[in-house]
Amino acid sequence: MKKFVFMACAILLSFNPVSSQALKNIDEIAPFSEGLAAVRQGDQWGFINEEGIMVINFRSDIYWNKDADTSKNDISGVRFPMFKEGRCWITKTVEEDVPVFGFIDAQGKVVLEPQLLNVYPFKDGYTTAVLFEKAMKGKNEFNLNIYEFKFHDVMLDTSGEILEFFNRRYNIQMTKKRYERPTIGAKRLSDGLIAVHTQDQGWEIRKITLNN
Repeated sequence: MKKFVFMACAILLSFNPVSSQALKNIDEIAPFSEGLAAVRQGDQWGFINEEGIMVINFRSDIYWNKDADTSKNDISGVRFPMFKEGRCWITKTVEEDVPVFGFIDAQGKVVLEPQLLNVYPFKDGYTTAVLFEKAMKGKNEFNLNIYEFKFHDVMLDTSGEILEFFNRRYNIQMTKKRYERPTIGAKRLSDGLIAVHTQDQGWEIRKITLNN
């Protein structure tokens, strides 16, 4: 009988939902957003839920900037990794260490591979951004690949789909010494209005139709 009671207690303890295991060696903890908080070890971030369980493992591509200008609304203002409408920014570098941005979902799955030079936070399922594209034009006389860089102001949704292409952008230098993060030339004003900036004519207000 005593043996049975001991085994029963052991089984119950094995299913105890309260775990004594703790995350250790954490360098920084971000505020909770949408039920998740980013935690940093070195240059890698992961996410825990409100029970302290690691739901997204540490990874090096999650975007943050300890010197962020938090007065800005674009990517320059992102101090900590946070989820906004189920999406968190990730980054990589292209060309000569120019950063581009994409996003993951709350399970850590990449929804949009990094390809944006600048982007606003999502609002009601949409955002605007500056899209970077690298298109192959052919080969030169030495049989080396020739590429063309294209830039557009765009609107996209949380699925990563580009919904609207606005103005083509020029004069963005994709070299480390000359690169400056471009401002975003499209701003969503409301469900049916967007402001688009052109270099010579300033801002223009346009009506748009979004399929909800």
